[in-house]
Amino acid sequence: MRDPDDEIREIKSIAKRQASYERRFTWNSAVAYALFALLSFVGLKLWSDVRVREIETEKEELGRQVTDLRRDLEEETRRAEKREQAEARAAEYYTLIRNKELTRVVEGYEEIRSEQLSKAEAELFRDTEVKFRLQLSVEAYHTGLGLMHTGRFAEAAESFQEAIRLQEDAAHIPGVKLSLAQALLKLGRASEASLLSSELIDQNIDKEIQDDAALLLSQCAESLNNIDDARNALRLLLRRWPRSALITDARKHLADLNRAVWKGTTGKDET
Repeated sequence: MRDPDDEIREIKSIAKRQASYERRFTWNSAVAYALFALLSFVGLKLWSDVRVREIETEKEELGRQVTDLRRDLEEETRRAEKREQAEARAAEYYTLIRNKELTRVVEGYEEIRSEQLSKAEAELFRDTEVKFRLQLSVEAYHTGLGLMHTGRFAEAAESFQEAIRLQEDAAHIPGVKLSLAQALLKLGRASEASLLSSELIDQNIDKEIQDDAALLLSQCAESLNNIDDARNALRLLLRRWPRSALITDARKHLADLNRAVWKGTTGKDET
């Protein structure tokens, strides 16, 4: 039979071991919980930092989108205002066209073309301006011819120059330049008239006036007392336009110049 004291000691020993085990278990549990809590906090902190960065990135992107939208809205507002302004000015310009105010249409074209016009408006205004400009040029030409007939050569020259300025490349411009050269010769500006005459001889837009230009060149040279140049211009006329209506007069005048030279102007006959 076992000694009661031994049983008591054994029971106490078991109790001590159980208590020690419970203390270790409690400590280990506390450490495990603390470690789990720490790891959870660290993980939460890392996730929170990532999420914060994502939110900040999204915020910046939204900020850029808002800025872009505001800029687009402002630009669209400006375009709408400009378009509204262009429509008002286009309506005013069209009124000038409808009323056939040629000068105001031509003078206002450069301003209206800078507006935000539709393609149809731009083409209509361009074609109309070209048409009106040509019409004004022709009118200035006819005005100049009328002034020439009344002997108002200075005013005629101004009208011819205006006709050229309005439509320099039009088909009637060679005729305008011929009339201008004639007016300049009448005004005693033979050098300027001579330059225009030479230009008209070389142009091919209106070949019908080339012989007239040659005769006028001769007259300019004679006015400047360049008799040799005057005779050369007449010879050019006779050689290049033998069927011209001016041939008879040109041949007669060339003979007169040759006789003048033969009689002593230059001291020799160059016929």
